[in-house]
Amino acid sequence: MLYIGNLVNTHGIKGEVRIISDFKYKDLIFKPNNYIYINNEKLKIKTYRKHKNYDMVTFENYNDINDVLKFKGSKVYINKPDFTFPGPLNEELYGKKVYDKDKYIGTLEKIINNGGGELLVVKGKKEYLIPYVDEFVKDIDENIELNLIKGFIDEN
Repeated sequence: MLYIGNLVNTHGIKGEVRIISDFKYKDLIFKPNNYIYINNEKLKIKTYRKHKNYDMVTFENYNDINDVLKFKGSKVYINKPDFTFPGPLNEELYGKKVYDKDKYIGTLEKIINNGGGELLVVKGKKEYLIPYVDEFVKDIDENIELNLIKGFIDEN
């Protein structure tokens, strides 16, 4: 199972729930007839919509707030083999060694979304924040190969 977010609360009285998720490919997950897992229970998505920073979901056969209250505060998962993603998942990249033109910089600690895009958090001599964009990320394989501009990383 792959963690994708948290079910933080219910919404209204018709069984709709609020999910907070930073999962990179959630647009592929939150679609009607797809399945997610909460408390080891397989739930089929009936409807989906965005509301502020929440992913609002209803489930098949859950039509009342009392039916979904038991999920409040739970983690949300997917069965990864059920989906095909167009690129690597952020979670699969954590711990990879990061190089800039064959020079070791550090290890990828995490990837954060700052609202304007994703940033690689690389822990080396210092902690570096590198935009996760094609201009800088040259290749992802066993390691992450970057092509940074001169002066991007303070080497002192």
